[in-house]
Amino acid sequence: MLSKVKSCGLLGIDGYIVEVETDISNGMPGFEIVGLPDSAIRESKERVRSAIKNSSLEFPLKRITVNLAPANTKKEGAGFDLPIAVSILHATDQFKCMDLEEYIFIGELSLNGEIKPVSGMLPMAITAYKEGIRKIILSVENAEEAAVVRGLEVYPAVFLSDVVGHLNGERPIQTYFKDIEELFESYSLYEEDFADVKGQYNVKRALEVAAAGGHNALMIGSPGSGKTMIARRLPTILPRMSFDEALEVTKVHSVAGLLPSKTSLITSRPFRTPHHSISRVSLVGGGRIPKPGEISLAHYGVLFLDELLEFQKDALEVMRQPLEDGVVTISRVNATLTYPARCMLIASLNPCKCGYYPSEECTCNPNQVKQYLNKLSGPLLDRIDIHVEVSPVKYKDLENEAVGESSKNIRDRVNRARQIQLERYRDLGIFCNSQMGPKYIVKFCKLGQEEKTILKGAFEKLGLSARAHNRILKLARTIADLDGSEDIKSRHLAEAIQYRSLDRKFWN
Repeated sequence: MLSKVKSCGLLGIDGYIVEVETDISNGMPGFEIVGLPDSAIRESKERVRSAIKNSSLEFPLKRITVNLAPANTKKEGAGFDLPIAVSILHATDQFKCMDLEEYIFIGELSLNGEIKPVSGMLPMAITAYKEGIRKIILSVENAEEAAVVRGLEVYPAVFLSDVVGHLNGERPIQTYFKDIEELFESYSLYEEDFADVKGQYNVKRALEVAAAGGHNALMIGSPGSGKTMIARRLPTILPRMSFDEALEVTKVHSVAGLLPSKTSLITSRPFRTPHHSISRVSLVGGGRIPKPGEISLAHYGVLFLDELLEFQKDALEVMRQPLEDGVVTISRVNATLTYPARCMLIASLNPCKCGYYPSEECTCNPNQVKQYLNKLSGPLLDRIDIHVEVSPVKYKDLENEAVGESSKNIRDRVNRARQIQLERYRDLGIFCNSQMGPKYIVKFCKLGQEEKTILKGAFEKLGLSARAHNRILKLARTIADLDGSEDIKSRHLAEAIQYRSLDRKFWN
């Protein structure tokens, strides 16, 4: 007898429907799985056999052929155990189900028939819903993820026997429901707050500008000046994530197998801070079985690289294209995978090897300082809009008991600026100023005669490069948005130029 049940596989962070076809015929007993299965799927033969037997069900002593269609796409992972077992049981008439085509089955089986969770459940559940499937049977641990998809009936099962009982109509499984609105109500519960930061007003202002326009930023300062402390508070002033953004971030973490237990949706913007010993593959993604890297795990959030010049040079250089395009493309023989990587890069570094240039404590000569900072390539530096110097905190600031401005107040200003940008770029596929291309810079960053004179003078006096031109204009546009100004004024332009002056100070 021939049986067909539906399951789902993964390509990047998107799912695709897989039909599990099972044919059982007379002949020498055997069990074959075809359709480009990987080693984990080939090993499922023994898991499925033991799970069926230990669930007090009958495993047929006949010739069993299982095909995973489409046959030209490589299948990976243990999530096909459950659909293969269900397909075999249906082919041998061990349960009757009139609406089997309305279900999708995803799950790994243990030898005793218990259903285990798999990675990437959210993108697979989304794919099932888009393909018109309205019922999904999976493990209890995966129920939180799948329940995020509105309109999908989620049936969490503990054992294979529970699935058979449900399909037979003998022991129906209760559907699982999750209130999505309740998840977003708990947003913004951060332990960190900008009110904790003493002094450093110029740095807090720079990161406010970065948050308002989605700009990358580089902080240069001696050890202990507060670079890491300030960077960790950046997510607290970023705008609240939309439902679509939360879905996309959760999909990336789900595929990577990093979604926290009993978490159905990530509603806070990610903050990733990898160690400087990280490899190139771990930073941008890839591997034998491709997985998203840190730059994708920081999607719609912050990627903080502390002690930037301690990272491997090839790891930093490979980030250049993803930072520009907002995606990471990984090519393999069987497929080309694309992971999103639209994050804010916030980096910090010491001004010299000893860390104390230009103070009297510095033990480096000018050539050593220049040699140290030149480890950061021009093309990568070109993708960082804001360069800000972080000075040591003064004692009077530490002793000051006055509470600084809270993250909530700063976030309110950031939200107003972002709303202005959303209105300006409606239907253009642009969501913040940092994403503007040259065409839109010309259209939305027009300068008056006074402002043009200031910009020309800055280029001649500071020796700025031509590549800094667009960066300054985009920054000025963001500062004007924070100020609620339709036009870019001279004060906005002056502040933007200030954020590009450090590369001249240190790199020349």
